[in-house]
Amino acid sequence: MVCAVRIAQLANFIGPASGGVRTAVAAMGRGYADAGVERLLVVPGPADGVEETDAGTVVSVRAPRVGGGYRLIVEPWRVVDALERFAPTSVELHDKTTLLPVAMWARRQGVATVLLSHERLSDMLAMRTGLDTSARAPIALLNRVVVRSVDRLVVTSGYAEREFRSVAASARCPVTRVPLGVDLETFRPVLARQRDTGPRDDGVLRLVHVGRLSREKSPHLAVATAVELHRRGVPVRLDVYGEGPHLDELRAVAGSAPVTFHGFVAGRDALRRRIADADVALSVCPGETFGLAVLEALACGTPVVTADRGGARELVDVTSGGWAAPYPAALADAVLDLAARPREHLRAGARRRAEHYPWSAATEAMLAVHGEVSGLTNRTRVSA
Repeated sequence: MVCAVRIAQLANFIGPASGGVRTAVAAMGRGYADAGVERLLVVPGPADGVEETDAGTVVSVRAPRVGGGYRLIVEPWRVVDALERFAPTSVELHDKTTLLPVAMWARRQGVATVLLSHERLSDMLAMRTGLDTSARAPIALLNRVVVRSVDRLVVTSGYAEREFRSVAASARCPVTRVPLGVDLETFRPVLARQRDTGPRDDGVLRLVHVGRLSREKSPHLAVATAVELHRRGVPVRLDVYGEGPHLDELRAVAGSAPVTFHGFVAGRDALRRRIADADVALSVCPGETFGLAVLEALACGTPVVTADRGGARELVDVTSGGWAAPYPAALADAVLDLAARPREHLRAGARRRAEHYPWSAATEAMLAVHGEVSGLTNRTRVSA
């Protein structure tokens, strides 16, 4: 018997123009389609709509704005309508809260569900609100509900896995670690520079930070690190690329230090050139479950300084960057350590590190997960 693989991807908190979830959903969805899988993507939008693309069918569900350019599907039964028409063999959730009713529908219908967790809610809320423990009890309860509602939980790092280890075991919900990937063709180094060590001829150490300017992403820490270097008398410049709700706070942190906020950069190649032109990338959030911005910098041949905890730390090794406690003084020390090392060796090491994470590997692993949970492994032929 030949069965078609039909994967429905559902995403709710997805950036309007960029962001990690958008990038991951698009890259894996393209990989599914290239493998011959029938793919449906359901996302929030300003109006209901259906678009046929070469990577599958995209269904937009009318959803209100909730701030920051985001829209949120608040009527999950309308997602169910799209799923009933598509008849998936498995459903891939990219949201662990608002779309859980869809997982309950899938269980009643005998449709397998896979949840890909993109954040540790307790740490994310702590960084956004400054409250360390107040939300931990309700989040633990939510996690217990999550692991009892899906057939497989996918995490992207050891840091992400630790959030669920005990509750998943008690619920007998299998957990699979699947690192995300990077577009190695788009994000690539520029021509090698002539010098092996030290900053450019103008003596300025160029830093770059790319990401959403929101507290839970810790851009304040990146800016404060540049301020600390400036305070020490280091000729430094930080270029910040991205938009978000806390830009005014970041400008206040920067003060008179040489920090430039460029806003959103349209075009991945334009962003690549800016990342590759830097001496060091600052991606210092201690609560990232993975760190696509880290991989994109490494792929450009730009060494990365990150926090000594979180998923991003797992991506950086001694050949490709450095790490330190998430405080400006410690991170500034890590930056200076990298600046003193042979530049081209670091750049080559950064690129080699990124090459361990092609999107093809992530897609292949996710297809294996879908095959296992839907019972199609070894009895399904994916059409070429």
